[in-house]
Amino acid sequence: MSPETVIGVARQALQVTLLVSLPILGIGLVVGVLVSLVQAATQIQEMTLTFVPKIVSIFVGLLLLLPWIMNHLMSFTLEIFNNIPNYVR
Repeated sequence: MSPETVIGVARQALQVTLLVSLPILGIGLVVGVLVSLVQAATQIQEMTLTFVPKIVSIFVGLLLLLPWIMNHLMSFTLEIFNNIPNYVR
């Protein structure tokens, strides 16, 4: 395996990781900001108020996005497996 091939596969793996994780992280960020705005407006500083909505929204986001995430992960994995003979040369 040449160094260019290793760098290419690593770059592709990082791209797939970012592509798959960014929607879930974005959901957590948006819900966190909204909860923080509500806390600032009402002056309620309860710690569980920040975690419970984020956890619930991330679980709902995972349920909705899981087919899309699995599609991207499976296509990347199949591409890696199909290119193993090219990597061995």
